[in-house]
Amino acid sequence: MYRGIEFFTATCLSWQPLLRPDERKDILMESLKFMVNDKRIWLYGFVIMPNHIHLMWRRQDVWVEKSTEQMFLKFTAQQIKFRLIESSPTELEQYRSTQSDRIYHFWERRPYKATMYNRKVAHQKLDYMHQNPVKAGLCEYAEDYKYSSARFYELNQDDWGFITHCEEHL
Repeated sequence: MYRGIEFFTATCLSWQPLLRPDERKDILMESLKFMVNDKRIWLYGFVIMPNHIHLMWRRQDVWVEKSTEQMFLKFTAQQIKFRLIESSPTELEQYRSTQSDRIYHFWERRPYKATMYNRKVAHQKLDYMHQNPVKAGLCEYAEDYKYSSARFYELNQDDWGFITHCEEHL
């Protein structure tokens, strides 16, 4: 059965800049690296912004029926919570949940997902993702933003070592 590539967007609670510090972006990158190396996903593209993330990925065969998104968001939220407990308990209070099923809440519920089945749409999404930091004034050129796959696509530089070109699976 052929499955397309998913475009996935998760937003930080109330669009707060939870991911502004690089150490928090690194938590997400380490989680993505683990998921790729553990053969859970193929990662085709990403950008980590201060208040949201965009990913292009596809679950590998053994993980098709599992909620990799939920695992990713739960794990990264837990790791960020541990960091905030250690380094910034005051900031942690901004993420206190009003819901009974959790104490803290870092990601908005119902992230956005769309499946892409062709190269044209995949490249449109990659361009959109890669231009996010430029439009936000975080860099002048997309390939200058560290927490993005733009360098991989624009300069053929794989700084992360675990990105797969989207055309390999479309």
